[in-house]
Amino acid sequence: MFISPTTPKPQFIVTPLDESQIQAVVICSKLHGLLVRVRSGGHDYEGLSYISSKPFIIIDLVNLQQINVDIEDETAWVQAGATVGQVYYRIAEQSRNYGFPAGICHTTGVGGYISGGGIGFLMRKYGLAADNVLDAHLIDVNGKLLDRKSMGEDLFWAIRGGGGASFGVIVSWKIKLVHVPSIVTVFNVQKTLEQGASNLFHKWQNVAHKVPKELVIRTVVQPVDGVSDRTIQVLFQSVFQGTVKELLPLMEESFPELGLEAKDCTEMSWISSILNIEGLSELGVDVLLNRSQQSKKYFKGKSDFVKEAISISDLESIWKVMLEEEISPPPMMICEPFGGRMDEISEYALPFPHRVGNLYNIQYFSEWLDEGHSTSKEYVESTRRLYNYMTPYVSKSPRASYLNYKDLDLGINVDTSTSYLEATVWGKKYFKNNFERLVYVKSKVDPGNFFWNEQSIPPLISCGKRVKDYYSFLWTAVKKPLETLFINSL
Repeated sequence: MFISPTTPKPQFIVTPLDESQIQAVVICSKLHGLLVRVRSGGHDYEGLSYISSKPFIIIDLVNLQQINVDIEDETAWVQAGATVGQVYYRIAEQSRNYGFPAGICHTTGVGGYISGGGIGFLMRKYGLAADNVLDAHLIDVNGKLLDRKSMGEDLFWAIRGGGGASFGVIVSWKIKLVHVPSIVTVFNVQKTLEQGASNLFHKWQNVAHKVPKELVIRTVVQPVDGVSDRTIQVLFQSVFQGTVKELLPLMEESFPELGLEAKDCTEMSWISSILNIEGLSELGVDVLLNRSQQSKKYFKGKSDFVKEAISISDLESIWKVMLEEEISPPPMMICEPFGGRMDEISEYALPFPHRVGNLYNIQYFSEWLDEGHSTSKEYVESTRRLYNYMTPYVSKSPRASYLNYKDLDLGINVDTSTSYLEATVWGKKYFKNNFERLVYVKSKVDPGNFFWNEQSIPPLISCGKRVKDYYSFLWTAVKKPLETLFINSL
């Protein structure tokens, strides 16, 4: 990660073997004025888990990978250095009828992933990864090891979707296991514009959030080479918690236009479906224990939430913009449907506020191999152009974003004295009306802003100078119901 000469280098990289060593590092760093970056899996979209513009050290949790599964209790304690793939593997070792609602990138570290919310193929049935956390161990700014009881419900609320790096060092999570059937059904159906992709995507927008919770159909939209010219391809990618026999009549009733047939479907175990969606079926389940990515690429991601279906004519305009990009490969759009359990959980239950009313989430994603500055700039600018073009079709006031698809284009903390008002520029996009409560918690547990990064939650008053922010915060609080700020509603 530090091959490029322009990448900021840490003063030290510490790989602790237990909690006590993390406690010592936090205390020592605070004494010597060094920032702390905590690396769980290293998947932060903007690299904030391992780089900083100011002198810093890295606490790499690579040695803290222990996972203790208790099938009888339907729970597991997972250390923050473990990956999502390791969690899936260890659960499946005990039972193929249990899983956990997390993502499909198996090398992602659970420390950061869960603290940002955690969307995935089980969220329509069980909610986010963070919705299924029962307890946590965290080391605070004073080097104290806290659990749910000792940290209190405010801090426990904040670290489940508000980004743990703003509040301390997350050491482990106690997660709730969820039931999965012995057989799930997977399909991957590709359609081009010539095969009616525009009409199919339009219909998908109106049905994917309404189908039974057991069915998730996501779409991946990207330009591809056609028979004579480039075209748009839409991949309809699904995991259904049931058999082919159960799926086909459900699809015929809700989405007959896709023309799904038995030959398009494959039955497998739930853990095998993770490998299928990730494109790793041939490698077998042991690949989930591999912490290293299969390929090394550069990428840029951005995100949106869609609340109203985009018309066919507008979709065709979007496809045209995507096809006009000359870089290869051009940006893609990965669309994850909401609805189901996500509609049943209050937007204030956790810092992640994107619940009822959202049809789907969009991830704009570009990747490339050449590390050259000019090449990287081209791909980043291409992604930004697509994002900017999508402005009329996505959520507004604010235009919402997903914290785990971190995007510094939204705004940054320039230094450790960044104010509440300045941070609302990006804070409202990630957290909407939950941002004030996060600021409130930060002000209680880390008033000196030791756990700082370019998009961390700021304390309300930094060094006693933010009086104007204080009054603005109070005015915001007065305008809103008290429970949206300080009570964890479900």
